[in-house]
Amino acid sequence: MIAVVVTIGLAFVGYVVTYVNGLRLSQRQERLARVNRQLSDFYGPLFALTEANSRIFAAFLERNARPDGRSPFVHGTPPTEEELAEWRLWVTTVFLPHIRAMRDLVIKHADLLSEPVMPPLLLQLCAHVSGYEITAARWAQGSHDQHLSVVSFPSEEIATYAPLVCGSARPRSRIAGVLDRPAFWPRAAAGEIPERFREEWNRPGERRGCVDRMKRRHRECPGRL
Repeated sequence: MIAVVVTIGLAFVGYVVTYVNGLRLSQRQERLARVNRQLSDFYGPLFALTEANSRIFAAFLERNARPDGRSPFVHGTPPTEEELAEWRLWVTTVFLPHIRAMRDLVIKHADLLSEPVMPPLLLQLCAHVSGYEITAARWAQGSHDQHLSVVSFPSEEIATYAPLVCGSARPRSRIAGVLDRPAFWPRAAAGEIPERFREEWNRPGERRGCVDRMKRRHRECPGRL
């Protein structure tokens, strides 16, 4: 009788262990899949569009800047009719399609944001695009009294936003199998780095070695980093 009970107990424990391990593996795979989707479907394309828009705008400024190097729109002398016509051409054929694609990307893939709420800079981007659509609609009707959006473009903020997220997500996706192991790093879910490794972790190109050293530390002192 005791042997039967022990056998049943061991079988039950084995089932529970198998179930828990399978659940942890499934959760880790889901987290990794989400990071990959964030990079491939949202932050990667957003970075490409941001970089392309920045470079083409720099080309526009180089081609159409005043003799002192400044844009006609930030100059003491108002833009000429020729400058305004050139601006309308660039906006309708290049700039507006680019920022529309960025706006549509944000709306379509808002579920892939790494933040719990929509960042203000992305809300400002969406509002900027809508403002320019109104301006472009007036141009189509022959009204050329306005040439800018009613909401400014968050150029500096968005130039660093996508690259920053991409840079932090790629290492996280590569080493997710290490960092998500509860026995190795109980605080991984909170995104914490042990203080002794924090400086090295934030050093470009050092994260792989940092993880190896954390693993070695864990082997030498189980449960401690």
